[in-house]
Amino acid sequence: MKKITFEDIYTLGNIAAENTHYRHFHYPDMLTRYDSNFIEFKNLPSVKEFKEAENYLSDYHLSRGQKHVKFYFPANIKPTGDLSKYLTDMDYEIGYLELYAIQPEHFPPIKNNSDIDIQVVTEKNLEILIYLRYKNDLEFGAEFAEQKVDLIKRQFEDQDIQQVLAFYRGSPAGCVDVIISDETVEIDDLTVDDSFRNKGIGSRLQKFVMESFPKKVVILVADGEDTARKMYKKQNYQYHGYKYEIQKVYQD
Repeated sequence: MKKITFEDIYTLGNIAAENTHYRHFHYPDMLTRYDSNFIEFKNLPSVKEFKEAENYLSDYHLSRGQKHVKFYFPANIKPTGDLSKYLTDMDYEIGYLELYAIQPEHFPPIKNNSDIDIQVVTEKNLEILIYLRYKNDLEFGAEFAEQKVDLIKRQFEDQDIQQVLAFYRGSPAGCVDVIISDETVEIDDLTVDDSFRNKGIGSRLQKFVMESFPKKVVILVADGEDTARKMYKKQNYQYHGYKYEIQKVYQD
């Protein structure tokens, strides 16, 4: 398996600014998507360096009506000491991501279930995907869910992104985006509707990816505090590191 790093993970957004300390990513087509509008530090910053970046991003976002700031720290480095204290004192949400990868042949076998039907998204079922995503994205607010509809349509036209739907006894039950590159495919935004949990739909969607791209390394990022990461380990995914993220949402 090739060496997998966070550099292999797809970032939806453009580099708006870059210096010796960080890259600033911005995605004007979806300002509410925190994972597309953030600063990524190249090295762990001092408190002074962080404050400078914080002031810059806050001014940049607020001038565009964005109500958040988000930062990523370098892979496999945990903020400690004065920086950690400052983040806590300033009420940042602090979390971390974990990077996983697997060779498709190492994914465990699963039983066939005739109740589950997996379909690649086409013009015929695109509206079903939009409906399912919208329903699940409403928990992040109506504005986010509505902007996500436009994103889904843009990604449908992207040859490097395959959208996949799962049906359970004919009802839309889950979906996943597959981001295709030369050596890897990334499982992104894997979603199973609450009404269809614990029926093997998430595993079946993953198995479809493994079968569709048997020669590529399958990669994904999991929330380090989410129970899903335990499932990935049981499914033979290999751990390839972590990355801390922090964010703050401004109140109206």
